Amino acid sequence: MRVTDIFKEKERTYSFEFFPPRDEISAVDFGINVGQLLGLDPSFVTVTYGAGGSTRDRTFALVEYLNNRIGIPTVAHYTCVQADREKIVRDLSWLQQTGIENLFVLRGDPPKGEATFVPAEGGFQYASQLTSFVREQFDFCLGGAAYPDIHPEAPNAFSDVLNLKKKVDAGLDFLTTQLFFDNQKYFDLVRRARAAGIACRIIPGIIPLTQFSQLERFTRMSQASIPEALTELTERFKDQPSKLYQAGMDYAIAQCRELLEQGAPGLHFYTLNKSRATIEIYQTLLG
Repeated sequence: MRVTDIFKEKERTYSFEFFPPRDEISAVDFGINVGQLLGLDPSFVTVTYGAGGSTRDRTFALVEYLNNRIGIPTVAHYTCVQADREKIVRDLSWLQQTGIENLFVLRGDPPKGEATFVPAEGGFQYASQLTSFVREQFDFCLGGAAYPDIHPEAPNAFSDVLNLKKKVDAGLDFLTTQLFFDNQKYFDLVRRARAAGIACRIIPGIIPLTQFSQLERFTRMSQASIPEALTELTERFKDQPSKLYQAGMDYAIAQCRELLEQGAPGLHFYTLNKSRATIEIYQTLLG
């Protein structure tokens, strides 16, 4: 089922992101946690694509399994990294023949150890170019990324929204944001997007900060700013894991509740392949 068809049926969607397990032990944990999350009956799920296409086979296998065997609408991530046009056509033809209808197109991060993104020979420099190519060649429902804290390579918010508009005009059907912790950033993004003529659904991406070690990693991953109130919480409870977990959960629940009350069209949870925090938030809000 196409995500856009789900939008026609549901005013709000609740979706989860997974990544392919790295080894047999991770696969066991993954199966347990994902089984619990799927019990929440999400609207759809997404599966990430590793840096440099490093998880290509595992991503595609997991997408096929979730979509065709479990029967849940699944969105496959795909990036420009180390992908020329022939590889893109080969990969996406396989997905299409397998019955996958939804694709999340991204430029992708530079390979580890490289400061700037260099496209593959015969490939693409920008997600907008990949989006246009896929739209011309295939019939997928296409999603793309938006940045509440603006893209780290954008000089300012105005430039960022112009690039976002370029991606949408190239053929995106919906947007999901990178993780963020300040709701005003999301509301400002939506306001800028609508003013620029972007009409598609913009789903906020959420992750609870429940461990002190996550603070640096999350900000490095997404360049997301951390509000002072959340920084104070993590500092106050950094040596008390159980209290930090609960404080982080309370913050995330309040964040989600405000987003929904202010008209967000649902929530997309970055689960990190773990079930406990997402289930608690989900059940608190919707149970």
